[in-house]
Amino acid sequence: VQLQASGGGLVQPGGSLRLSCAASGSKFKINAMGWYRQAPGKQRELVAIITSGGSTNYADSVKGRFTISRDNAKNTVYVQMNTLKSEDTAVYYCYVKARWGPHEYDYWGQGTQVTVSS
Repeated sequence: VQLQASGGGLVQPGGSLRLSCAASGSKFKINAMGWYRQAPGKQRELVAIITSGGSTNYADSVKGRFTISRDNAKNTVYVQMNTLKSEDTAVYYCYVKARWGPHEYDYWGQGTQVTVSS
């Protein structure tokens, strides 16, 4: 499974960004898709995740501001980030849990930088 993320950049506080991540490959079934982030000097943390059935889970720090969604036909996951704060500055990593036969594997995208600054 290859993951291609896009949509990062520089935005002012209070602004919005939308990240996208497309998964490609064959002979796999995607289960969960999501986003993690890692700020300088901090551990990688969950931002939001969505199951194949559409159930979602968010970090408390982004609830009410971020919305995760997915297009199963395109194997693509999105996160709409609104009311961005300086503390949202981080490298954002796309994440996919995919099944090959009886086994599940975790896959990570290359990371996309989000900088919230005036």
